[in-house]
Amino acid sequence: MSLQERHEEPIVVQSFAGFLPWIVYGIIATGDNWRYGALAGLVIALAVIVIDRRSHKAWDEMVIETSGAVFFALSAVFSYAAPDSPLTPYGPALVNVWLAATAWGSLAIGRPFTLGIARRMADPKVWESPMFYRVNAVITGVWAASFTVAAAGLAVLISQNPHATAAVITVKVVTFVAPALFTARYPKLVAARAQRLAA
Repeated sequence: MSLQERHEEPIVVQSFAGFLPWIVYGIIATGDNWRYGALAGLVIALAVIVIDRRSHKAWDEMVIETSGAVFFALSAVFSYAAPDSPLTPYGPALVNVWLAATAWGSLAIGRPFTLGIARRMADPKVWESPMFYRVNAVITGVWAASFTVAAAGLAVLISQNPHATAAVITVKVVTFVAPALFTARYPKLVAARAQRLAA
């Protein structure tokens, strides 16, 4: 078995629960309700972590979930300590700033956040291969770039029109779906190319 997953579900499907707190937060915080969004995100993130740990997931498979719990805890504290902060409308943008920092940071330390998730689904024989690492570095880089674009786009959009809820949601959906589709397709393309070269 090469880079093909051992399960039918691609990485993005298996890790969807990790993004669930962020999605819920993003929807609630869009209406300037980042206080409630942070609390909802924190509760969901902690629940996901508990469920994942009970299913024997390793911590390196839960980078997004763990990062989310920290973000939502800090956001909840800040939102109550400074309810009138000028940052309040920028909740959706701040989510992507944090996610971008998480993704870029995982690349900077040589531990792409998708690596742990991919190891759960791939043959252990390929875990230490340079190709396996490169595939995950590329996928993590695509997510990092998407989060960065989303953060910048949402910051500009909100500063120009704080109540453009539909546009904000559209940006968030596009910048999530695009890397998700890439994540589902890219490993298969690399595996197919490797098989052609080996033939």
